[in-house]
Amino acid sequence: MAGIVNYIKESFGELKNNVTWPTWAESQSLTILVAVFSIIFSLAIWGIDTVFSKVITTYFQWING
Repeated sequence: MAGIVNYIKESFGELKNNVTWPTWAESQSLTILVAVFSIIFSLAIWGIDTVFSKVITTYFQWING
């Protein structure tokens, strides 16, 4: 149990003393960048899914009809 407590203490020390944290402005701009790319990526996936859905529907109507 003492090993786990020591590990947690060392981890917090590492985060406090050795990690270079971004500034507030950097954090805001990177958050916006991630949000924009997430929206763009989700729209691209939605578009591809829609096209494949229509192709598959058309194909099955063609082979059954």
